[in-house]
Amino acid sequence: MRRSLAPSKVTGDKRKQIDATDEDWDPRKRSKKKMKENLSSDDNRNFLSPYRLPLKSTVDNVENTDHENSIENILSRPFKLSLPNYQSSRTNKVLGLRRLGARGALYDPDEEGALVLYSPPEISAHDQMKTQPNDQLVHIVVDPNLTKVLRPHQREGVKFMYDCVTGIQIENYFGCIMADEMGLGKTLQCITLMWTLLKQGPEGRPSITKAMVVAPSSLVKNWYNEINKWLGSKVLALAIDSGSKAEIDDKLENFMTSARTSTPILIISYETFRLHAEVMHKSEIGLVICDEGHRLKNCENQTYSALEQLQAKGRVLLSGTPIQNDLLEYFSLLNFVNKGLLGSAIQFRKAFETPILRGRDADASENDRKKGDEKLRELSGLVSKCIIRRTQALLTRYLPVKIEQVVCCKLTPLQTALYKKFVSSKAAQCEIKKGKVSVSSLSAITTLKKLCNHPDLIYEKCLEGSEGFENTMELFGNHDTKLVQPVLSGKLLVLDYLLAMMKAETSDKIVLVSNYTQTLDLFERLCKQRKYLYVRLDGTMSIKKRAKIVDKFNNPANPEFIFMLSSKAGGCGLNLIGANRLVMFDPDWNPANDDQAMARIWRDGQKKECFIYRLIATGTIEEKILQRQAHKKALSSCVVDKEEDVTRHFSVEELKHLFRLDENTLSDTHDKFKCTRCINKIQVKPPPEGSDCNSDLSQWYHCADKKGVTDTLLKSAWKNSISFVFHHRSHDKQRVTV
Repeated sequence: MRRSLAPSKVTGDKRKQIDATDEDWDPRKRSKKKMKENLSSDDNRNFLSPYRLPLKSTVDNVENTDHENSIENILSRPFKLSLPNYQSSRTNKVLGLRRLGARGALYDPDEEGALVLYSPPEISAHDQMKTQPNDQLVHIVVDPNLTKVLRPHQREGVKFMYDCVTGIQIENYFGCIMADEMGLGKTLQCITLMWTLLKQGPEGRPSITKAMVVAPSSLVKNWYNEINKWLGSKVLALAIDSGSKAEIDDKLENFMTSARTSTPILIISYETFRLHAEVMHKSEIGLVICDEGHRLKNCENQTYSALEQLQAKGRVLLSGTPIQNDLLEYFSLLNFVNKGLLGSAIQFRKAFETPILRGRDADASENDRKKGDEKLRELSGLVSKCIIRRTQALLTRYLPVKIEQVVCCKLTPLQTALYKKFVSSKAAQCEIKKGKVSVSSLSAITTLKKLCNHPDLIYEKCLEGSEGFENTMELFGNHDTKLVQPVLSGKLLVLDYLLAMMKAETSDKIVLVSNYTQTLDLFERLCKQRKYLYVRLDGTMSIKKRAKIVDKFNNPANPEFIFMLSSKAGGCGLNLIGANRLVMFDPDWNPANDDQAMARIWRDGQKKECFIYRLIATGTIEEKILQRQAHKKALSSCVVDKEEDVTRHFSVEELKHLFRLDENTLSDTHDKFKCTRCINKIQVKPPPEGSDCNSDLSQWYHCADKKGVTDTLLKSAWKNSISFVFHHRSHDKQRVTV
């Protein structure tokens, strides 16, 4: 085989043709000085070997170059079918060659099931040829690994939020409220949005470089775990839940000032953000997500002010209950995400809040109702583009049946005597005359609520002879405070029987929820007395310990079957699907708090039929609270859920009679409904078709006899002081098995 000739092997004649003075290509004759001069020279000839011919150009002449360019342009044109009225797909398919340097979408928008958040506007072939490759806009397509786990309503939610935070939905406004009810996957939808914005943009580069999640301290770790669960090692999140002020300041300083950070997602609690707001205001953040955003309902508190000053263009607020007490709170949330959309607070109150509330009053005139409905429609039209709301009715496709029951329990003779003694006292009478719930009356209300739970909770007041409980010790007789006596409380009597029946006849687990740690103490004493195994979670427990207790309880092999929960400490974010029964032992003024607590067991992963028991003391302040909740929910469903047929049950005046005890009623709430489906307290007409446990309470099944109850455990406990029951289910049967 012929070998190429090295310079040393070239024939003498050929070497003679080389300039004798050129010693650059003979290493033996090149001095160091000469080599240095050559290397520093800009003359490219120093690097050309005289023994090799120059490369031949692929273009022989100018005409051929023009021809090649013409062919490339022809083949780069978008492919079109010659069919009448044919609309091409969103991709620019070409006949052959791909345009060099042209941008492309990160994921294929034509892939089956692809979730496309943005499609560039279609342009003519002529305009496309004039557009530089680096100026072309591209599709925004959600990561297929996330797309395959998103349910239909979650896909819709991600698209809605993307349109809002990018200004597509409302021009020059970049915020929204994700108001889905509990259990619909708001967290996953937001993670999908964050990840998409951090990786993609229409111009071919990320839309944002940093995102922040602000959440209650109990949910900081949960967010971190969820991001890790869905994104794994693709992205690192910085969760700040502990450390000294200096350490936290240092971490936040690095996050805020770094142009590119290895942890582009920051997770921080509301409390920590407020304390370190000065650092957080130093630079911009592309997106901020506020979980449990109803914490921002007061636009005058420090947390709201600190977050409002954040340099964040995109703002998403998560709240399953955007209206908890009044419309002004709703305004605060909307003004946080889209400042100025509804004007100032004063303008909003005058234009919307006053006429809407006046029209919702049961005593409103026809003119007031008409004007209120008009303003309601106007408000809904304004906010519909920046708030998305889906109810738990969607979960019926994926979850087992949930049976919700409001159980009215009669007071015991001791409770009745103490209650009447207190409400007839001077202190209570002063509050009654005020006709409204004021700061001074909160103590009296709390006292009555505790009495409804068990006389033991106000025993110290009786012992001390506190105002309203003078000379009441004789009512207790030979009372032993070391033992829990369920027979002294109508509600505890029912609970005691439910626990015993459940333990004896089922393998179910149960969650006991109360607003008061004193009541949890009572539960503990009862469990020890009955030798029941239990766990307890309240505000004294650290975040790490909470997670361990929850995991332990959810393990089916674990023998503890009772989970005691403080609604204030664990009402949000906890997943207690190890239990399928839950007792709300006392109601909260805010229906959202009760709803949050009751959602702990009926959520993704639950496989068993669920039972919710809301225990209410008959004819007492607890029924008034229940009625107040119904009033607030009616307002919420009108404004947020856009239901216009919510019955106006109560006037404002009726809601003022908090301290009245009605001893002769089976259910004061049912009496106020003026129910047309009952004859002599017996239901003769079923609820409206399509109603469920999300409907207004007046549209539930109800009965004053155990024959109308379907839950066998509750039916067995009826004789133990139950007077009336409202009950309904989430749906008729499980429709989809997943």
